[in-house]
Amino acid sequence: MTTATRSTGYAGTLALTALTPIVWGSTYAVTTEYLPPDRPLFTALMRALPAGLILLALTRVLPHGKWLGRAAVLGVLNIGAFFPLLFLAAYRLPGGVAGVLGAVAPMFALGFAAVLLAEAPTRRKVIAGVVGVFGVSLVVLRGSAELDLLGVVAGLAGAASMGAGTVLTKKWGRPDGVGPLAMTGWQLTAGGLFIVPLALLIEGAPPALDGEAVGGYLYLGIIGTALAYWLWVRGISRVPATSVSFLGLLSPVSAAVIGWIALGQALTALQILGLGVALAATVFGQMPSKSVDGPVGDVAGEQDSPAGVAPDPAEWRTDAEPTVNSGAPELVSATVRV
Repeated sequence: MTTATRSTGYAGTLALTALTPIVWGSTYAVTTEYLPPDRPLFTALMRALPAGLILLALTRVLPHGKWLGRAAVLGVLNIGAFFPLLFLAAYRLPGGVAGVLGAVAPMFALGFAAVLLAEAPTRRKVIAGVVGVFGVSLVVLRGSAELDLLGVVAGLAGAASMGAGTVLTKKWGRPDGVGPLAMTGWQLTAGGLFIVPLALLIEGAPPALDGEAVGGYLYLGIIGTALAYWLWVRGISRVPATSVSFLGLLSPVSAAVIGWIALGQALTALQILGLGVALAATVFGQMPSKSVDGPVGDVAGEQDSPAGVAPDPAEWRTDAEPTVNSGAPELVSATVRV
């Protein structure tokens, strides 16, 4: 396989994987227009559990042995704890502060990768992470935003949960003979079951659903969860986990653009600038370079890949191909649901 072919394949994989956070960005519009109000945990439950059970029925593979515990841990990190924490932050932090905290997830992923995968954070990715947070803040923050300690803690904990889930899926891979679709089903089911008692205790009985709500939940379950997470599985099995985590910055960008086109929400010049900055940070976080992309504190930089050229696909994969970070920031703010 030539260098040009490897680079083209790598770029194609990233482009296809990027469709997932773009789809996740549509969650805000669907939720506000079609779903029952003030039922975030029920919405998270309806996204995760039905999709997980459908995937289990299709694949007919269940976890066993040590993977019972691993599937439960990944399900809680990526879905069961992540969704409630992000919703709590969204409701307690007006003005898009929760969106900014969610954008910190790539930085957490860099830290967890350094500890769990022995991958030293590179200058390029640290810079991309900081610039990405800045860009998202321009899109979602408002001058009237107020800080709430519990909301800030919940937002940071949600971002950490997402980062840890991404890195652990890379570290653990998946069992021999188990496909990424089955692994996704395990995580969605485990996360959904974790949310069930929370939704019942906090929100009570499920609300009555009309035709629009049923259609909205079908969209979120089939397109926004099952299909989107399949694309995410495919991507994270082929590129570094930290690179995939930067694609999450596309969610607030997508949400803002959809709000502008479909909901008639105005975009200010500052927000448009923020969209550009966030997009630039996403791209910057994917591109290896000898001169820049070395471990923090290393002068020489990385020497394993020519500038702008992807590593050999054989170097991306582990013996057990990793699966998905099944979480997506799903938080309500004044402007976006990431």
